[in-house]
Amino acid sequence: MEINEFDKVLLKTGEIAYIADVLKIGIAYVVDIDKSDGDIETEIVEYDDIEKVLA
Repeated sequence: MEINEFDKVLLKTGEIAYIADVLKIGIAYVVDIDKSDGDIETEIVEYDDIEKVLA
């Protein structure tokens, strides 16, 4: 699956996130995660942590 900067993705945790930066294609990404309490958390995730790209 191809993942690009600004893509909306579903993480395997069930959370929705937006790709803020591609650290290494197919390896690691900086994402902004929408938390259930309304906060946004920035984390580094690996390719395998991403379930799929959404719209």
